[in-house]
Amino acid sequence: MTFVEKKHLVKPSTKSLLRPLKKKAGRSSSGKISVRHRGGGAKRKYRIIDFKRKRIGVKAKVLALEYDPNRTAWLALVEYEDKTKAYFLAPQGLKPEDEIVTVESGEPKTGNRMKLQNIPVGTMVYNIEMKPGQGGKLVRTAGSSAQVLAHEGKYVHLKLPSGEVRKILRECWADIGQLSNPQHRFENIGKAGRARWMGRRPKVRGSAMNPVDHPHGGGEGRTGIGMTHPKTKWGKIAYGVRTRNKKKASSRLILKRRKKKKRK
Repeated sequence: MTFVEKKHLVKPSTKSLLRPLKKKAGRSSSGKISVRHRGGGAKRKYRIIDFKRKRIGVKAKVLALEYDPNRTAWLALVEYEDKTKAYFLAPQGLKPEDEIVTVESGEPKTGNRMKLQNIPVGTMVYNIEMKPGQGGKLVRTAGSSAQVLAHEGKYVHLKLPSGEVRKILRECWADIGQLSNPQHRFENIGKAGRARWMGRRPKVRGSAMNPVDHPHGGGEGRTGIGMTHPKTKWGKIAYGVRTRNKKKASSRLILKRRKKKKRK
């Protein structure tokens, strides 16, 4: 079992930025299970994070870095000049007492938020909008960042963590830097109990079931699945099937598709 060092993080002290979080355990709006193997887990509260950072030109001082059980990156608790507090996604290298600001154009300093049209080519960004004023939607996981490749007309070309190159409107906003906690990818859960704390229930292999329960089931001893492609419990092909709608309007904004990972 491996953990990421959290000695530099503090416990949440601003109760106004916390909300109760009701568990849904992988269920849809109708209450039916849409994602299997979810349930239980430690009780959590939701942190209200400002993904938009609309207060242009108002400096915010970083008070502390905090752990968020609902996401992989750290949070920065900041205080504006009028003593209002907020949570931001913390970039790598941000420290308490640092000052960050949202400006349309200026110095591309780590933690600052700027319009994509004013961010120099080669700069690493995160928490990127897909529509102006919508708030950050892309690149929000630990250690991730996108790179500004080019400026073309009303669009900016970004290389996303997946390897996909995509056009985003130049009026959209993004934060400068790389997200915190890049060591998250090296964590090892280590035991089943820790997975249960995280709300993950046990998974049973299809090949360990009976034929009546799964297409992979049956056979004497340890046998193969007996078919060309792996299938889900309901007979649909499980791996390597493209699920994106070919007629989706935003497909024209994708300049280069992400590379398909080879299964071991």
